[in-house]
Amino acid sequence: QLQLVESGGGLVQPGGSLRLSCAASGFILDYYAIGWFRQAPGKEREGISCISRSAGRTYYAESVKGRFTISRDNAKNTVYLQMNSLKPEDTAVYYCAAYRPPTLFSQCVVSPSRYDYWGQGTQVTVSS
Repeated sequence: QLQLVESGGGLVQPGGSLRLSCAASGFILDYYAIGWFRQAPGKEREGISCISRSAGRTYYAESVKGRFTISRDNAKNTVYLQMNSLKPEDTAVYYCAAYRPPTLFSQCVVSPSRYDYWGQGTQVTVSS
């Protein structure tokens, strides 16, 4: 069974850090581009970052650029999202998702409709 499982969410004070993990099971992650999305109450799902199969190409939304870093460890079948300088507006449920791009070096995209597999989400709350 193909599955993505997020972990690492929680409650953190403004300015703090968290590292989210996205572990894949049932498939080989290095064939897939991985994206991180988030959804706050009453808001649409937002694509915030993605990483290509080769890990050489990444994307960050303006809202997280310079604060978040995406990385992947294909040997562990896991993708990470390091989140620093967290703000209250970062509060949301965070999801990872996977899709199979045309080539190893294809630029990843954060259009939800491109993604085939989704995790169940992990809550991140930034509050003092």
